[in-house]
Amino acid sequence: MPGATAGPRLLLRSLRATMAESIGAQERLDKVASLIASNMVAEVCSIYALRTDRALELYATEGLNRDAVHKTTLRVGEGLVGLIAANARPLNLPEARSHPQFAYRPETGEDLYHSFLGVPILRAGRTLGVLVVQNATQRGYAEDEVEALQTTAMVIAEVLASEELSGLSGAGGDLDIRRSSHFAGTTLCEGIGLGTVVLHQPRVVVTELIAEDIPTELRRLDAAIASLRLSVDDMLARGDMAAGGAHRDVLEAYRMFANDQGWVRRIKEAVQSGLTAEAAVERVQNQTRARMKRQASDPYLLDRLHDFEDLANRLLRVLMGKPQTDMTAELPENAVLIARTMGAAELLDYDRSNLRGLVLEESAPTSHVSIVARALGLPSVGRAIDVVALAESGDDIIIDGDAGEVHLRPTPEVVHSYGEKVRFRAKRMERYRANRNLPSVSKDGVHVELLMNAGLLVDMDHLEEAGASGIGLFRTELQFMVASSFPKMAEQQALYEQVYEHAKGKPVTFRSIDVGGDKVLPYLRMDVEENPAMGWRAIRLGLDRPGLMRAQIRALLLAAKDNELRLMFPMITEVSELRKARLAVEREIDHVRRHYEVEPPKLQMGAMLEVPSLLFQLDELFEVADFISVGSNDLLQFMTASDRGNTRVAERFDPLGSPYFRALKQVTEAADKAGKSLSLCGDMAGHPLAAMALLGIGFRQISMSPAQIGPVKEMLRALPVQELQDKFAEWLNDSSGVPGLRGLLEDFAKAHQVPY
Repeated sequence: MPGATAGPRLLLRSLRATMAESIGAQERLDKVASLIASNMVAEVCSIYALRTDRALELYATEGLNRDAVHKTTLRVGEGLVGLIAANARPLNLPEARSHPQFAYRPETGEDLYHSFLGVPILRAGRTLGVLVVQNATQRGYAEDEVEALQTTAMVIAEVLASEELSGLSGAGGDLDIRRSSHFAGTTLCEGIGLGTVVLHQPRVVVTELIAEDIPTELRRLDAAIASLRLSVDDMLARGDMAAGGAHRDVLEAYRMFANDQGWVRRIKEAVQSGLTAEAAVERVQNQTRARMKRQASDPYLLDRLHDFEDLANRLLRVLMGKPQTDMTAELPENAVLIARTMGAAELLDYDRSNLRGLVLEESAPTSHVSIVARALGLPSVGRAIDVVALAESGDDIIIDGDAGEVHLRPTPEVVHSYGEKVRFRAKRMERYRANRNLPSVSKDGVHVELLMNAGLLVDMDHLEEAGASGIGLFRTELQFMVASSFPKMAEQQALYEQVYEHAKGKPVTFRSIDVGGDKVLPYLRMDVEENPAMGWRAIRLGLDRPGLMRAQIRALLLAAKDNELRLMFPMITEVSELRKARLAVEREIDHVRRHYEVEPPKLQMGAMLEVPSLLFQLDELFEVADFISVGSNDLLQFMTASDRGNTRVAERFDPLGSPYFRALKQVTEAADKAGKSLSLCGDMAGHPLAAMALLGIGFRQISMSPAQIGPVKEMLRALPVQELQDKFAEWLNDSSGVPGLRGLLEDFAKAHQVPY
């Protein structure tokens, strides 16, 4: 095949011209096959496309029997074409029929041809089809000929990814890239969203493939890699997790890949073969992705695959001068954002008027982006593995935040089903709104305060809409997390004043800044910790950095003015820490009294019970605290020694287990004995069955997201609390050791017609 690579540039130009012609889809594909055969000096060129049923169908050919087009198929793994699709690697054979996997299809007339070269058609790590050339002579194809065919396959990938070929299949089906996909993830925020995919980091389409000047391309590549390495090093040096869209271990993986000499060498070799820097990165990216995905049964390897994809995409954007994200672009109506990870501030940068949902590959319900999504009332699903690689901007998508599911390119049947579900949900939400002004009283007359969690001003709009009694938890750290620099005292004061204004006299409980662990401030330098959830965070950081806590306390005191100030401190481990925090507040009261002549009419200071050690200091704790709020997320995490962000153990222990509720029962009894206020503000308060259990052990104040108040109130108004409380005493005292309360609670709810 002499001169096979003499004209790849000419071939690509011819292919682009063919793409621009006003001709039918099949005619265009036939012309492409003819152009490739002519340029490669091949007697046969065939294009196989992968269908939704995972069969490879002959879509076009030059040299084989034309009657076989749309009739000949091979399964993935069957024959030489199927082997290439399965392995995502080129196959170069001087005698095809001697290969053990050769599968003869008599209708094609390929018995005349001996030499065979096939390459996978790859896009975003996915195999879309196979491109084959054949010759009658027995010969091995040269390395530059393989490179030329791989380059051509990159162009064919964009053709197969387009909508143009829809309906051509002889089986009447569609191509695999249009296949409907279902993802089972984790609920971050309840709700249902139907809309259009918007990729947080838009996929880069490389259009210039052949290099005009190889030394110039190598210099561009070196400069881009240097820039990429510098940006990753800078993010790590500043501890800036949110800006990188990932946690520190991901950034460390980025640095490892960016400095991997083997990866850089393969890209440079691709450039030296005649590709532009961008095309070289994309080729190596596709090859590496396809290879790793075949081998990545280990979750660790899958994580590293995602790290590699992110880094390669970053390098492409550097080379093409594109922004890393597209937050300022105009969103389509009904946009559903898809990202691997995302910082809370990044989500807030989008125009929220058109947002209908959020899908993340790596976020847990307790992450701060999840908290912001709930504040926005944005249906959200996390841990939707591979959704970024499989989604295309503009795809139809349905996000089911209630079930934690995502339907990408849904079938008409799924769309119809969700249309019914949306209508049913709308009726249910209308019922909740109609009940918002009804008293929060049980069937047997027990009053319960249903409070709301908040952290941003946008939350406050939901206070009246949800019918909440007040704010049971205002997360002050969100203001710090979404800011690019440390908020000044005046800025903090202005926010707290607006919170009071929106509350319109309803009680607000502020939690002092709770950062550290998984809540990283980009501008606050912190050491890397092996176990950050149990490290230097919350009150520990506040007591060690008194200036930080002093400014916040002063801002709260000044903002309170004529309002009661309820302030609680997180992550209290020993009562002595709460005493120190109270002293800090008393010093600031003296300061604002002297310098500003301001003092709130009433001040109450409390603690969050999140650390199990406080369970053994309850009497002393209630002597020092004016009130206690149980942080059920962290308390359960520490009691069960299970990292709530670890998918393998986070759901291993049922929060409705007897051991956990025996501990919570001790807390309610101690609060009753001390005559002090007690609430719970963790995730479990917002789930009707779990909220029912909390009422059964004596909680009378629970705080949740605004969307959860309606379902919980409906449950409460049908619940005979006193009868449940008697039953709970039996269940928890059962000497046989009831392993879990969930079944008992469900049976009780069904027997008393309590919606849960």
